[in-house]
Amino acid sequence: MNGAASLWKDGVFPRRLFFWLLPFLLVFRFWLAAALPITADEAYFIWWGKIPDWGFYDHPPMVGWWLAAQLLLGEGEAWLRLTSVLQPMLLSLAVAWFLPRIEPGIAEGRRWTAALLVLLSPAFVWNVLITTDTPLIYFSVLSGLCWLRARRDEDLRWYFAAGVFLAGAVLSKYFVAFLGFAYLVDVLLRPHRRAWRGLLLTYLCCVPGLALMAWWNAGHCWANYMFNFVNRNSDAHFSWQTPLVYAGTLLYLLTPPVVWGLMRRMPGPAQRSWGLLAYVPLALFAVLSLEKTVGLHWVLSFLPFALVLLALGADTVFLRRVTFFLLGFAVLHVALIVGGSFTRLSAWHSLKWYDSAVLAFDARKIARRLEPYAADYAFASNGYADAVTLGYNAGRYFLVFGEGSSHARHDDILTDFRALDGRNILILRKSAPAPGEYEPYFRELESKTFVLDGVTFHQIMGRGFRFDRYRDTVLATVRDRYYRIPAWLPRRACYFCERYWPEEKCP
Repeated sequence: MNGAASLWKDGVFPRRLFFWLLPFLLVFRFWLAAALPITADEAYFIWWGKIPDWGFYDHPPMVGWWLAAQLLLGEGEAWLRLTSVLQPMLLSLAVAWFLPRIEPGIAEGRRWTAALLVLLSPAFVWNVLITTDTPLIYFSVLSGLCWLRARRDEDLRWYFAAGVFLAGAVLSKYFVAFLGFAYLVDVLLRPHRRAWRGLLLTYLCCVPGLALMAWWNAGHCWANYMFNFVNRNSDAHFSWQTPLVYAGTLLYLLTPPVVWGLMRRMPGPAQRSWGLLAYVPLALFAVLSLEKTVGLHWVLSFLPFALVLLALGADTVFLRRVTFFLLGFAVLHVALIVGGSFTRLSAWHSLKWYDSAVLAFDARKIARRLEPYAADYAFASNGYADAVTLGYNAGRYFLVFGEGSSHARHDDILTDFRALDGRNILILRKSAPAPGEYEPYFRELESKTFVLDGVTFHQIMGRGFRFDRYRDTVLATVRDRYYRIPAWLPRRACYFCERYWPEEKCP
């Protein structure tokens, strides 16, 4: 036992364990990335990459630019997910590289244990999806590591590096502001003249990205603002359940022993900055959880700082136990996922998302069924998730027909219903349409159904689209519900209102 403890403390065993586990984890993640069908959110962002722009409806443009570059070389699932597949390896190696430069004299055992904790954290074992969070996590973690290195000797070069990466995070997702706020708190608690200069330099690096987003939004109905701060929050209200969900999410992502270890020992002065980069954003999410459900993926950018904090402060015996717990938990995840892959899709029929799973796994079969209609019909679905999933697999854009929801309304930018006036539209959906739902908008209507893996798909073929009626009902409802832009926002243009009601302003 003493020999094992010595090897762990000297860093020999954790370093060997890290490099021994790395190829196995990568093989599993590559396999999973190739085996899983592209999910709806992924397909949505892939379409951003196929039609790149300076901005997109829901979020800043980084993931669209990211995917636009990858799409130049291919469209396979594993290829498009490559940066996500490699993320645990690259971030854990970044932690191992930065730690001696942030904490001079750190024991090798703690250095490589920190890398192991990041590598084996639950979400990094199985999450191979490419979303806005993929570039966000890279930029946020690298920005934080550069910030911590800058604070060691107040080197403005590292503050600049922290700012460049923070700018990349700003162009990925807006709640990276929580990390920028943590930097401010860090300087307030450990003030220094060069630290204030460094903070200003870090913030200034983000100005071009913020200016780009302000310019794009002013000319595009303030889409990012309307989605993130108005439309998606229309049903927000105080709830005692959502904080419990958030607590459970953190308990899963960090695991109980890590949470227990962090609660046992608050960070001392030497590790205070690490603690602030972890706890300030997580505390702000806790406040947000009083009214909203905090997504599991929202907090991933800040967990590596908490894991490193544990590696810096806990005793060697406890760290060894935590590492082996995470290893066992990772093996359990792998076993469950690999085991699940041997089951038939129909075995999951009792789950409420079964019909969506069937559409995702059978999307290419559905696309082949629709091929005979491709020359005569524009293709559509009644929601963005099905539309983009089918579009990715068919290699052809599917528009969203109907009101849709507050989420993923980038189709409002891409689809001009005026150009479809008089044309034929085929609408593919998983549920039966309500009586009279489509009749007003077409000269003729025909419906067919087919069944795949126990799910009935409805194929509505409308001939002679009546744009005026659609504009005066469906599009008018969308305008009144999702495009009520506050008067105080400066506006250059609004594609939705100017396209369909050029003589009027948005409400």
